[in-house]
Amino acid sequence: MSDTLLQVLQWYGAGASVIAAGLVALDLGRRITGWAFVLFVTSSVALIGWGFAQPDATGIGAQNIVMLAINLIGVYQYLVRKKESA
Repeated sequence: MSDTLLQVLQWYGAGASVIAAGLVALDLGRRITGWAFVLFVTSSVALIGWGFAQPDATGIGAQNIVMLAINLIGVYQYLVRKKESA
């Protein structure tokens, strides 16, 4: 992988996760939170690619495999599954 692509993956993954975390923290509603989880998913995919392409960053790649699964649950919870009325 080229150095430029690795930098893009690294910085996109970091930036996207910060933006997504901010959206979740703001609690702007289910739909926005769901889209924040979509952003988390793209961040995890980028950091998986970056982590396994770097010899000293496999921990980040492995962590983001788990984070990807968690984020996919978030997408399901907020965008796919219908909210039960109380």
